Amino acid sequence: MLKDHDSSAIVAVRDLGRARAFYGDVLGLELAEEGTEEGVLVYRTGATRLVVYASNYAGTNRANGVVWGVGGDLEAIVSALEAKGVAFEHYPDIGRLEGNVHVAGGAKLVWLKDPDGNILHLNSM
Repeated sequence: MLKDHDSSAIVAVRDLGRARAFYGDVLGLELAEEGTEEGVLVYRTGATRLVVYASNYAGTNRANGVVWGVGGDLEAIVSALEAKGVAFEHYPDIGRLEGNVHVAGGAKLVWLKDPDGNILHLNSM
């Protein structure tokens, strides 16, 4: 039924201006379009889209909101985000920690939060 249709991630935020600065300036995503509705931003990320919208329920999800598989670029991306002052989440039950990168078997994993507390995950598996 849905196997031939694209999907995209959607993230709720409280402050669209603050989200625009984070997703655009900090993460380096390119704004693909302002949504057709007020309070919606759509970013290009690889071959897909990330939809960011204003909601009073922003930041209430305690699981990964968006996941990027970044392959061998993980360390360079982490360094660039560290240089921009991004704080990374550390989970002691997941592998061993090397700087801000969790190493679990052959996987390298990092987590960070956007200004509303949405959990973003980058990995190299």
